[in-house]
Amino acid sequence: MNRLKSTLLLLSFVFFVTNLKAQNTYIKDNYTKTDTYITMRDGVKLFTSIYTPKNASAQKKYPMMMQRTCYSIAPYGIDKYPGKLGPSATMMKEGYIFVYQDVRGRYKSEGTFTNMTPVIASKKSKTDVDEGSDTYDTIDWLIKNVANNNGNVGQWGISYPGFYTAAGILSNHPALKASSPQAPISDFFFDDFHHNGAFLQGYFFTFPVFGVQKKDTTTTAWYNNQMVKTGTRDGYQFGLDLGPLSYADKYYKDNFFWQETVNHPNYDEFWQKRGLLKHYTADIKPAVMTVGGWFDAEDLSGPLNIYKTIEKKNPNAYNTIVMGPFGHGRWSSEAGHTMHSNVYFGDSIATFYQKEIESKFFSHFLKGNGDKNTGLPEAYMYDTGLKKWNTFSKWPAANATKQKLYLGANGKLSMTAPKAAGSTTYLSDPLKPVPYTEDITTTTGFTPHNYMSEDQRFAGRRPDVLVFQTDVLTEDITLGGEIMSHLKIATTGTDADFFVKLIDVYPADEPNNAYMPNKNITLSNYWQMVRSEIMPARFRNSFEKPEALVAGKKTDVNFRLQDVLHTFKKGHRIMIQVQSTAFPLFARNPQKFVPNPYKAAAADYIKATQTIFNDSFIEVDIIK
Repeated sequence: MNRLKSTLLLLSFVFFVTNLKAQNTYIKDNYTKTDTYITMRDGVKLFTSIYTPKNASAQKKYPMMMQRTCYSIAPYGIDKYPGKLGPSATMMKEGYIFVYQDVRGRYKSEGTFTNMTPVIASKKSKTDVDEGSDTYDTIDWLIKNVANNNGNVGQWGISYPGFYTAAGILSNHPALKASSPQAPISDFFFDDFHHNGAFLQGYFFTFPVFGVQKKDTTTTAWYNNQMVKTGTRDGYQFGLDLGPLSYADKYYKDNFFWQETVNHPNYDEFWQKRGLLKHYTADIKPAVMTVGGWFDAEDLSGPLNIYKTIEKKNPNAYNTIVMGPFGHGRWSSEAGHTMHSNVYFGDSIATFYQKEIESKFFSHFLKGNGDKNTGLPEAYMYDTGLKKWNTFSKWPAANATKQKLYLGANGKLSMTAPKAAGSTTYLSDPLKPVPYTEDITTTTGFTPHNYMSEDQRFAGRRPDVLVFQTDVLTEDITLGGEIMSHLKIATTGTDADFFVKLIDVYPADEPNNAYMPNKNITLSNYWQMVRSEIMPARFRNSFEKPEALVAGKKTDVNFRLQDVLHTFKKGHRIMIQVQSTAFPLFARNPQKFVPNPYKAAAADYIKATQTIFNDSFIEVDIIK
């Protein structure tokens, strides 16, 4: 038996190596690589690699697919080829001219790197440059200098490259026919490093990547020696030992992005000018397909809000959205069994997206007639409760109706308003914060991922987390669209954060799936987080001008959670949890108002009793 097992393992390894070698050989056998510098209008040169199909000719021209990135376009070297080209193997084999570019200040490109490069709407000289102008200049050079291109360009990218794609839309180069921002950042005050201005301490270890300038062009990461050495694999303990964020300068005193973050705690001009949404005026020319994942812990706001903003300001543009059951960018590669944390959604869902949605979008606009009749819906959205794709002619769905879910003083989540006043309280201690996850192994990674669908029983059984739930559902209820939290609160402090979670409570007889990564978890009575968001009360009236709370005064704190499409099935319950800490995902609020929380002293961190009144409610969209 052991010999048979060893033989099978050997054969599996040989098959894997042979398959990998064939994949790498495919690109070298079918594409010719060219490296070049493209000069921008201000004289800065950006390093670019171009992969052209070997059968391209005057009789067989190809469109171009471009990605611009701050994460390196390696492998560098004319004789070195990557293992994959383009968004998918499907498109690689369909044939395009693939173009990759290091953006300003990164790796082999010249210039100075800026996070979320501000858009210059009115460019008056050659020195007025942004990602839109760099995209325009790059496309213009490619169209004129790359042999056997058909004059059409598409752009795509995931995460930060998704931002460069979203910013590239604003170039409005006539050759840019199709653009797909995927998991794009639209505003750093509401995505990635902040949520509603609350700092994501779970991103603390990423700052060397984004806050250290290179000294010269390079093919290797110049910031590695700046990475924090934690000395522990327990990020919760590391965060507690770090103390207030004002102590973080011992790691990042010379990190320009950390210093920018610390010195701009509010939504001031620094952050505002880095936002994209206000620039999507009524002049969008390329077809746009924005893509996101319902469990994207990094960039969920970006895809939804870019789609909605373009839809509102450019109603005649070809503008569509795709949201799948994925974490950050997970649709770009096939995992076989599509999982997020402990939840199984089905098989080969990424492949379906790549073949039936993504490749059809780009093929139509870059190789086809380019009209609006793609055969694809306005909104291709995955129902994470029913575990199937659904399509809509608009998003949020036209047939969605508003419903209020009241947070009852007895722990009941009710669709009817309370008849008598009531409230529930909890003591929030920033020195004993609620963990955001019970999986300690994920807390010192580059960014958090799994918590977006994790079991929330560990949190709901703490005294500093309030739990409100419906009775067992007698019929399916589909939440599809927007979610607004309307909290009526009081506190003994003068500042507070409120973290609201929407949870699907499974029945006791829910079976485990065959692929669960954590064998210590059971899906019996599983509390699956469906959506969550945090709101610092200091920003309740304005993100630009924070205000202290008045201790003991009943106060409205209203904020939006990101959209969902999730059917709570018959036999399940709908749950809402409310808490004030989720550590170390979010930095702790001192609970004493200070002008700049990044500079709060240890003495500013105080216990506070938080009160949630029973006329608080969560407003959801229900699709019937």
